[in-house]
Amino acid sequence: MKTSEIIAQLEAKHPGEPEFIQAVREVLLSIEDIYNQHPEFEKNKIVERLVEPDRIFTFRIPWVDDKGEVQINLGYRVQFNNAIGPYKGGTRFHHTVNLSTLKFLGFEQTFKNALSTLPMGGGKGGSDFSPKGKSEREIMRFCQAYVTELYKYIGPDMDVPAGDVGVGGREVGFMYGMYKKLTRECTGTFTGKGFEFGGSRLRPESTGYGAIYMVNDICKQHNIEFKGKTVAVSGFGNVAWGATMKATELGAKVVCISGPDGYIYDENGINTQEKFDYMCELRNSGNDVVEPYAKKFGAQFFAGKKPWEHKVDIALPCAIQNELNLEDAKKLVANGVTIVAEVSNMGCTAEAAEFFVEKRIIFAPGKAVNCGGVSCSCLEMSQNAAHIYWSEAEVDERLHQIMKDIHTQCVEYGKEPDGYINYVKGANIAGFMKVAKAMIGQGVC
Repeated sequence: MKTSEIIAQLEAKHPGEPEFIQAVREVLLSIEDIYNQHPEFEKNKIVERLVEPDRIFTFRIPWVDDKGEVQINLGYRVQFNNAIGPYKGGTRFHHTVNLSTLKFLGFEQTFKNALSTLPMGGGKGGSDFSPKGKSEREIMRFCQAYVTELYKYIGPDMDVPAGDVGVGGREVGFMYGMYKKLTRECTGTFTGKGFEFGGSRLRPESTGYGAIYMVNDICKQHNIEFKGKTVAVSGFGNVAWGATMKATELGAKVVCISGPDGYIYDENGINTQEKFDYMCELRNSGNDVVEPYAKKFGAQFFAGKKPWEHKVDIALPCAIQNELNLEDAKKLVANGVTIVAEVSNMGCTAEAAEFFVEKRIIFAPGKAVNCGGVSCSCLEMSQNAAHIYWSEAEVDERLHQIMKDIHTQCVEYGKEPDGYINYVKGANIAGFMKVAKAMIGQGVC
């Protein structure tokens, strides 16, 4: 395999899709050596097949706002690869959603789901619709219109969407309700549902919880004491909220959270139930600002800046792709950061990720670190299929073990001769090997 040739072909075939090309390049560079050790991969053109999604659905979504005016949005579903199970991946409602973003997310999801050790393929979907500023009735009507087209292509053993940016329990509930009406089936086709109608315990917190379990295992691997470490978190949504609560529970001190308006520094730590609840209030307010936290709790607010300039032991990008760039990475390293773990999907730019590895900073990629969310979604699918509910403790125990297994795989494939553990390489190879072997076992199809 010649990575440069494949990337050049992809760029020519799919111009204007930088996020997708970035994600593919990162994986191919990691797996190139081991790929070339397996002639059966080349014979079956595994990479050439793997970098193209199985299918993409694009559709028009007309809906009526509260003023009685017709609005039009675009909807997408990218079914990337189902070699090891039904397509599984979130639904993103945000004005920036485009095909490049969803293809990169679907591609990443394929390896993330393989890493989870659970039987799930990779997919992703969404729309350029933004719930921000919309009434609940408008959001409901849009979700119903979205599913009216999507329902034909999804199902419990075909494709199981979940939530993502702009899509929480409310939106999933609206989509599931319409799906149930159209199909006349009560199945586990959507995850992230309300607990009263098939949802799982811990689902809102699971991505953040899983990330901290992963970071804690990284600390143990490197003989680092997690307790007492200072942590910077970007964002203040479900993921940041879950990570902040679990980090606090395990003895670390989260001192930074951020929003589009800037970031806050709380030297006392974001570590009380009142502060956790206020993060939820900020998230649910729809204003996308964190400055009110500083005013309420006497913290410092840095307008228009990112938390990566602050001195911390552990940095956790939790917001969106490419949020931490090379300049941010250099600031973190200069300030003595110990661990950087992507909790958002591809939270660091390629240059930033490469810089961390070059400087031998412990750096773990999103496809490993944020597996907790999709893993808990699969646990929800299992409960739905068996028509049972597990307790919070049962779900948490399973989640903890899944993250431990993911860390073990990363170490197995990522340990380099000098002892440095390249978690990017380890995660990519582990996920790729599982998908590639499954594809070979099923023939060319």
